[in-house]
Amino acid sequence: MKILLIQPPIQDFYNTNIRLQPIGLAYLKSVIKKHFQEMDILIKDYHHGWGRKTVQLPKELADLEPFYLHQDKSPFALFNRYYHFGASVETIAREVVHYAPDLVGISSQFTPYYREVLDTASAIKKVWSGSILVGGSHASADPLSLLNHPDVDFVILGQGERPIVEFIKQWRSEKAFSKVPNLGYKKNGQLKFNEKENNFPIDDLPFPDFYDFNPSKYRFQNRPLCFVITSRGCPYQCTFCSVHQTFGNQFRQRSVRSIVEEINLRYAQGYRSFDFEDDSLNYDAEWFETLLKTLTDKFNGKDVAFLAMNGLHYLHLNQKILFLMKQAGFKSLNISLVSLNKQTCRMIKRPLNIKKYLSVVQHAFTLGFDMVCYQILGLPGEELTSMKDTLIYNARLPVRLGASPFYVTPGMPILKQFEGTSPINRIRARLTALGIESDEYEKEDIYTLLFTARIINFLKSLDIIQKDIPFQKLFDLEDRFDARVTVGMKLLRDLFNNQRLDAATSKGFVPITKFKPDLFFNIWNGLDYIQTLTGRKILINQYES
Repeated sequence: MKILLIQPPIQDFYNTNIRLQPIGLAYLKSVIKKHFQEMDILIKDYHHGWGRKTVQLPKELADLEPFYLHQDKSPFALFNRYYHFGASVETIAREVVHYAPDLVGISSQFTPYYREVLDTASAIKKVWSGSILVGGSHASADPLSLLNHPDVDFVILGQGERPIVEFIKQWRSEKAFSKVPNLGYKKNGQLKFNEKENNFPIDDLPFPDFYDFNPSKYRFQNRPLCFVITSRGCPYQCTFCSVHQTFGNQFRQRSVRSIVEEINLRYAQGYRSFDFEDDSLNYDAEWFETLLKTLTDKFNGKDVAFLAMNGLHYLHLNQKILFLMKQAGFKSLNISLVSLNKQTCRMIKRPLNIKKYLSVVQHAFTLGFDMVCYQILGLPGEELTSMKDTLIYNARLPVRLGASPFYVTPGMPILKQFEGTSPINRIRARLTALGIESDEYEKEDIYTLLFTARIINFLKSLDIIQKDIPFQKLFDLEDRFDARVTVGMKLLRDLFNNQRLDAATSKGFVPITKFKPDLFFNIWNGLDYIQTLTGRKILINQYES
């Protein structure tokens, strides 16, 4: 029996190149090989490494066209063209015919790209008559959007390792699919969904099979990158997150020994950057300390970098743990404040402790961490004033601003506030859709906040020698800056002189009409200083044209 596991292409304004390794498919391949050693299984990543091409903006996103008009080359640029990232569905279909599998599995991880999954399935079914099985986070949260399609035969909800093993057993024998846990299927024209059951114990899962991955294809800072998963589930119940639809409510951690054995294997295979893709890597402080000490002992003096790009919760960080992280090989720190507003955090069930957050930032800065702090723009019930306050607060700290608009995905507990959600909302479940408008704010406000965060990050990244420097004095240093920074400084000069923000295009500077200068200056006037990533302060005073 031959099985082909596919990571499909996506369509969007941008692509996150360093976070595309299909580790979920690698877990499925390894567990199938463990139980059915004779099987021929191939993973094909049709998303990463196939280039991109411009495609038409879908009608569900047509309202965004005025926001992304210009091919902006400035340091503040957001997005412009809408792309297809990955192989064409026709190419995928041809390769399926060539491989001639008995079963095709397609990963459907992210809701806004579910149509690309369906397009891939349809292209395959035009030239191949086998069955298609779909799984992943979106399949878990919104299985009907996939199984209702005539070219999708099966879906797996939740964790897929045990269900796919049981599915293959039935596939090869009596085909009694009602016995397969977590499976959705079709019978006599009806959609059937079996009960969910527990997955295999987490430490019984074999290491994900990376045989089909070229280490040079997935890179971080020019090092071969691989994902590592140390736990499943999340102990928190944030209402804006749907992770429990996939992993359930139980938080499970792997043994430190197993994790280090896997990393050692990857090191031998040529990987040098290791990204922990967990939702709650540092939840158990004692366990995390043991992991960090073991990594230090095992890889001391070796060319390795450890990352946690999915983020760490600041509540479970302290000076000791940060020191151990630095010692082990972590150089960056991704943390999430979400919002300074206590009422908002209470509503979304997100813990908030400003004193603890500030302490973590200060200790991490002292240790030399490069920090990004994330803020969600446009949470339900949050006012524009609160979003501005959070942005201003982080502008004063030595962190990059990671501002991201809120969007709704199936399975979010907060979804009940958006009754009547239509299929169109699935396509808009992306940060580029600029959030959900309310009586408190509109898309132009979120758009302006994104630009404001980009401008502040630009200033934070400047190489400034002086300890404290008035903002206006930066314009006297333009001769020191490279071409990109010089363009940014010219745009800032025009913004302050003409009360408008321009895009830097091939035809010169062009006004960005959806940017709201009044909102920008309202934020700017609330700043007394901006702290750069190196701890310097840019003093904000009255700008004189």
